[in-house]
Amino acid sequence: MRFRTTIAAILFFLAGGLSLCAFQTDVSAIARATDDHYNHLKSSKAEFSQKYDGPGISRTESGTLWLKKPGRMRWEYTQPTQKLFLTDSQTAYFYVTGERQARKTPLKNLDDIRSPLRYLLGKTKLEKELIGLSLAPDVAPINAGDVVLRGTPKGMQDRISTVLLEISPAHQITRIVIQEVDGATTDFRFTNVEENAPVQESLFHFSAPPGVQVIEDSQMAQ
Repeated sequence: MRFRTTIAAILFFLAGGLSLCAFQTDVSAIARATDDHYNHLKSSKAEFSQKYDGPGISRTESGTLWLKKPGRMRWEYTQPTQKLFLTDSQTAYFYVTGERQARKTPLKNLDDIRSPLRYLLGKTKLEKELIGLSLAPDVAPINAGDVVLRGTPKGMQDRISTVLLEISPAHQITRIVIQEVDGATTDFRFTNVEENAPVQESLFHFSAPPGVQVIEDSQMAQ
């Protein structure tokens, strides 16, 4: 009886090991396919919505996002307030329409909830950028057929506890949910994605409106 019990335990352990191996292989395969997709992109444009929920605060914003390699992003918010966040490979700028000051910071010092998207603007490697990358079967995708991955952005563990990536069968990232250590959550959703469409370089050059002063921040977080 003891012998049979031992054999059963070994078989159970091996089966569990094989299941774990298959699980990790699936995650790696999804990550590699997504890496390959974004590594072959030069630019993209999408409509986005951004919902923030924090202690005593809840807000929803929307607009248009442009990405262009290397390292350029333009978040043009149109609702409910017009504002602009952009990077030009070296510097990040933030400006709210109507204000008398715009802010800038070196890109290397950027501490911003949008920064997990920066890995899409270089040589993408999700398993390197997101610690503990795994499937998130407890999170229902918003689009049928999508899969959700979970990880923590490398170097941002002091601020961000978890990032959820929803990935489509075409290996596009359709949703990013950022959960901060203080309990705040930001949910980005992307629609009407256009890949490798012509994107004017001027979109990533910040020009302050007349009378607007540009000040430098050591850290920028919005």
